[in-house]
Amino acid sequence: MKDKIIWTLEVIEDIQRVPETYLKHIENTDGLYEIRVQVGSDIFRIFCFFDKGKLVVLANGFQKKSQKTPSQEIEKAIKIKEEYENEKK
Repeated sequence: MKDKIIWTLEVIEDIQRVPETYLKHIENTDGLYEIRVQVGSDIFRIFCFFDKGKLVVLANGFQKKSQKTPSQEIEKAIKIKEEYENEKK
C-alpha cells in the first residue's frame, strides 16, 4: 500500500491534468480534494488541498469501508485546512 500511495503522489506531481481516478474535488467544499488509492479490494483516501496552486498539503487519510465518504473525515480535513490557512496569515 505504501508503494502505491507514493506512486499516486508522484502521478499527481508529474501530470498536468490528473484523472479523477486519482484526485477528485470534494463537492461543497472550498478547495478540498481526495487522493484515491486502491490496491486490490483495499481503498484508501487521503484528503488534501493546494497552497497557491503548486504545493499539495496532505491533511488526513483513512481506509474507506463504505460507498459514502464519512462526513466526520471531511470535517476533520476542513478543520486542518482552516488551521493551515490561519497559521499562514
